[in-house]
Order: sequence, then structure tokens, then C-alpha cells
Amino acid sequence: MALTRISTNTFAGMMEEIAAPPYNGKADIPALTDSLHMEVDDLFPVAETLQLFRFVEIAEGDIALAAAGKRFADADTDTRKSIFRDHLLTYVPIAARIKQVLDERPSHKAPASRFREELEDYMSENQATVTLATVTNWGRYAEVFAYDETSQVFSLEDLH
Repeated sequence: MALTRISTNTFAGMMEEIAAPPYNGKADIPALTDSLHMEVDDLFPVAETLQLFRFVEIAEGDIALAAAGKRFADADTDTRKSIFRDHLLTYVPIAARIKQVLDERPSHKAPASRFREELEDYMSENQATVTLATVTNWGRYAEVFAYDETSQVFSLEDLH
């Protein structure tokens, strides 16, 4: 599936806003766009991605935090990374694929081109590039894998 480039800070900000008063876990989407100072066209990709991660549920113009979204919003940084990691590997297949390949290889390294080519079997070259960049940022945040920009290689190095 093609992914939209969304930062983890944007995810966190939206979940924190929904968790806080006056929403207390459930917000009317038009009201949320006002309080976040976002256009609805900018909010929907974030909301849909949060739904993909099972952090929110969207129904009838409302967005509500799921149990995992509530845990994330209330958690400290390390716990947030752990929750995000679990959901990334469970609900974003390309992230799980990268991790699986790195785990299986003796060197624990793999070139980004390998995964970009796999994605291109299912989407355009541009969508594959954006999707891989997005997963790379999310995976680094969640400390699932490292990525060297210069060599364009994923690895399990430099993770604690």
C-alpha cells in the first residue's frame, strides 16, 4: 500500500489533541481541523494513517482514539516508541519485511533498492520512493532499524 509522508510528531500531536479536553478521546473532525490549524485535506491523510495503525477509529465525521491511541497519548517517549514499533511491524507490511530481511541476513544489512523494487511491483516508482522514505523515517523513530543515507543501506547497527 502506498503511504503518505507523515511525521511521527504530527501523529503524536493529533493523538494528544484528541486525548485532551475538550475532546477527551473523541473529536468532531471539522472541530479538530480548527484546533489543529489544519485544512481538512491535510488532516485526512494523517487520520487515515492513524487508523491504519489502529490508533484511531473514524466514523460519521468523528475521530476517536482507540485503546492503543490512548496508551500512546498518555505515554512517555520510550513507551511511545515501543507502542509505535509494535504497530508499525504489525500493520505496515513493508516495515515488517525490512525487519525480517535484516534479521535473516548474517550481516544484518540490505540495500534500500531491494525494497524499492519490491514496492514498484505494486505501485508507481514515485509512490514506492515516498512509501520507502516514509517507512524509513518511521522505522528509525521506532528503532526498528537504522538507515545510512549515504550508502542507502538499512541495518540493525546502532540500535540499543
